[in-house]
Amino acid sequence: MIRAHARLSCLSPFGLMQIRSGRICAVVLTALLLSNEAMADIFKFIDTDGRVYYTDKPKNSLYKRIIRTRPINYAAAVPFIGVNKKRFADLIAEAANRHQIDVNLLHAVIQAESAYDANAISSAGAVGLMQLMPDTARRYGVADRRNPVQNIDGGTHYLKDLLRMFDSNLHLAIAAYNAGEGAVMKYNNSIPPYPETQNYVKTVLGLYNRRS
Repeated sequence: MIRAHARLSCLSPFGLMQIRSGRICAVVLTALLLSNEAMADIFKFIDTDGRVYYTDKPKNSLYKRIIRTRPINYAAAVPFIGVNKKRFADLIAEAANRHQIDVNLLHAVIQAESAYDANAISSAGAVGLMQLMPDTARRYGVADRRNPVQNIDGGTHYLKDLLRMFDSNLHLAIAAYNAGEGAVMKYNNSIPPYPETQNYVKTVLGLYNRRS
């Protein structure tokens, strides 16, 4: 975690930095968010004195994720998308039917999240086809995140709840799947101004529109 004696502290793509200027910190954080080399989820916390902290290793639930990276082995899974898509097609269709969600949307989310790799793991500990975090898994009764049946069911249930929460607004539901529903609500029910989340929404919608 990066702490600071100054008003603001932030993570740099070039290492740890303590920065006294909020403007400089914003620039460095933006560079981190846009960097293709960022390999860890980034979390933000504001303490009672107004100090802002950014970290890739949150110590408690008070830290809110503002950027979520793809699984470490995402690129390696891409060549096998076709094979794995067929392998899990029936499970995906069953989950879509069970939770009354568009199967094409579900496919788009899974492709964006894991490239259909059931063993995908992110640097922050998201696991499986739908990249479930531990809290989300517990919320939806997923005992084994590595189990494709449980993983797809839990992720689909969560996506369905997000669609219901945001009145079937695809943009907001997809953004919330990436950044969390709290982030979407914080920005007055709009896509959070995180480059990763904005790109994620575009990616998922692009995949969805090609299938629809």
